[in-house]
Amino acid sequence: MTAIVKDSRSSLEQKMNRKTLKAGVIGLGYVGLPLAVEFAKVGIQVVGIDVDRDKVKALNQGKSYILDVPDRDVADLVESGKLKATADFSVLKDLDTVNICVPTPLGKSKDPDMTYIVSAAKHIADYVHPGMLIILESTTYPGTTEEVIQPMLEAKGLKVGEDFFLAFSPERVDPGNAKFGTKNIPKVVGGVTQACTGLAQAFYKLAIDHVHPVSSPKAAEMVKLLENTFRSVNIGLINELCQMSAKLGVNVWEIVDAAATKPFGFMPFYPGPGLGGHCIPIDPHYLAWTARSHGFAPRFIELASEINSQMPEFVVRKAQEILNEHAKAVKGARVHLLGVTYKKNVSDCRESPAAEVVELLEKLGAVVTYSDPYAPVFRAHQRTYESVDPADSSIGADIAILLTDHDKFDRQALCRQFPVILDTRNAFRGIHSEKIIQL
Repeated sequence: MTAIVKDSRSSLEQKMNRKTLKAGVIGLGYVGLPLAVEFAKVGIQVVGIDVDRDKVKALNQGKSYILDVPDRDVADLVESGKLKATADFSVLKDLDTVNICVPTPLGKSKDPDMTYIVSAAKHIADYVHPGMLIILESTTYPGTTEEVIQPMLEAKGLKVGEDFFLAFSPERVDPGNAKFGTKNIPKVVGGVTQACTGLAQAFYKLAIDHVHPVSSPKAAEMVKLLENTFRSVNIGLINELCQMSAKLGVNVWEIVDAAATKPFGFMPFYPGPGLGGHCIPIDPHYLAWTARSHGFAPRFIELASEINSQMPEFVVRKAQEILNEHAKAVKGARVHLLGVTYKKNVSDCRESPAAEVVELLEKLGAVVTYSDPYAPVFRAHQRTYESVDPADSSIGADIAILLTDHDKFDRQALCRQFPVILDTRNAFRGIHSEKIIQL
């Protein structure tokens, strides 16, 4: 058995040292595609696997659908033969490493939905072989790697840490961040055994600047949840302060900016119309679910989520007050939204608070339109909306609500176009106009 272990590990190590290994990435979204590109850039042969045939077709034609990944990079790597995509999972039989980068949404009851992870693991289990390294990157609850993935892969008689190697490494993608990307964001990794951790660390070092090992997959899984729960809780605090400041008649943005001048003991967070994206609105629920399943009540985490979920309603109430001050009822009012993606300068609308804002406004009888240079089409409560040019005079809005502070928005032009603007992001800072009302 010792010889087999040594052969499996040494064979993989040799391939890493020579960069002759074949790497696979399951899930070619915001996490998987940038990861695949980085490994291909250093000369690793990478196969991306995705059930979305449109993505597969686009990549094989040298086209990127992720804003942070230039078409030129994809085209060059595809042309050189270092990157290709497929929907055929049988390619797993020829791969040395596999990274699982699939979505991990929540169910209707806010419980973890493991469907995509389990599906990926089943495909890998069909083709797992000695010397294979499998790394889960999808955000999940602590224990998933060892409790869900490991038994599925060992079902055919292979043993983790001896025949194949298994680890968890949380994704840390920040879409739209020009300073930090896949290559220079430190990678945390925890393997089921020391051999698993060592091989996963060596693998990432081929393309990532810094890799930080931890004691186990469960520790690595917890790291990701801590990172985003930390943000959720602090955003929840500042969102509550935002609502409190409205009652007290003080400017929350001024308060935060002043507090941020303290050189120690304070980190600025900012209010907004609600949480969005694939991480912060979801990850705390994974942690809370895990806590409850172990008999622990995560009151702090759940309170923050509750406060954050109230923000779209707070925004709509604020817009209603502004309309009333202008002798206009919200019923029949024309309300124009500026930005519907969850974050500035990205095209991702997942979990965007704009969807709830639209639904609340329309329930009150408002007529809603929107402008977003990154989202030509937007779906909310089973309806489809199309973006219009904010300069279009036919909009005829009674009020505009800026939900996403895209750099492409011409602030001065927006001031001229709309009679009043509710600014939920402090995007009009430095523009002195009675038309601008901050959240």
